Amino acid sequence: MKTTSSNQTQLFPSTRYQGSKLKLVKWLEETLKDLKFHSVLDGFGGTGSVSYMLKGMGKHVTYNDILKFNFNIGLALIENDTIKISDDEIDFILKRQRYIKYPSFISDTFKDIYFTDEENQWIDTVITNINHLDNIYKKSLAFFALFQSCIIKRPFNLFHRKNLYMRLSDVKRNFGNKATWDTPFETHFRKFIEEGNRAVFSNGQKNRALNKNIFDIDEIFDLVYIDTPYISGKGVGVDYLDFYHFLEGLVKYPLWADMIDYESKHKKIKGNGNIWINKHEIHKAFDRLFNKFKESILVISYRSDGIPSIEELKGLLKKYKSHVEEIKHKNYKYVLSHSKSEEVLLTGM
Repeated sequence: MKTTSSNQTQLFPSTRYQGSKLKLVKWLEETLKDLKFHSVLDGFGGTGSVSYMLKGMGKHVTYNDILKFNFNIGLALIENDTIKISDDEIDFILKRQRYIKYPSFISDTFKDIYFTDEENQWIDTVITNINHLDNIYKKSLAFFALFQSCIIKRPFNLFHRKNLYMRLSDVKRNFGNKATWDTPFETHFRKFIEEGNRAVFSNGQKNRALNKNIFDIDEIFDLVYIDTPYISGKGVGVDYLDFYHFLEGLVKYPLWADMIDYESKHKKIKGNGNIWINKHEIHKAFDRLFNKFKESILVISYRSDGIPSIEELKGLLKKYKSHVEEIKHKNYKYVLSHSKSEEVLLTGM
């Protein structure tokens, strides 16, 4: 179905991904609708909610994220405009096939860390069956449903700790949702496949999903939307690879064993440094990014209490843009945050 209505954003699937802008897309759309642009780069695409909103506005969208699992979400919901997963294919994914030899990597490697033995075997089975699908968009939709199913069954919706015991302990809790944790993986998976299928649409543009370091994208866009990882005022950055390394491993299943830091209790993937969460490098990184895309309208999402400060970001923008505007969203509350931080949008033209 072809549409250019921004109401399409209402069909974006639910997510518990930390840092998602899903609750802010209406505000972002109101801010962006009067700017004159057609081609747009969402440079740190994450869940894809902003790219999806831009796609609903009829823009020519390029989604990018350096994490491979996020790239698959971009493939499924941004680049893909017609392909859905059939009921027969869902049944195939969820059933062990006699002619397929199933590995047990997750069962062997992540025992008692994130999921139960039965759940680990289920994930080994599903990931193997997904990789037998013959269409890249069907694979990415199935991966999307698997990611969301894994997230929703995790305390805090993260993979930063070995804490399966928090799910299984028979104690009174003041957080989390034990009913959600105890719901079978298959039930969650079918729900998210349905949401993913429902979200697929065409806006008449040839949209793309990329899996690159943003500095390696050598194209010119009318507008570049920038939503980097956040560094708190205390200098602590949000490390999405650490938070979601398990999901990154799912899409790199054959290579996963060689990527793990086996000295970490939660078997995280080894990182090689990230300038976007390094308080000593972040100012230079933003300056380099603004310079790289200085021919485009620049739109930056950030928090009012972060590093760099909003004033510092405005100062960097003014090196390349004659008109810089700051817009605050005062009524937005961040999940797991106790600060009075505000969401801020900077535009440079």
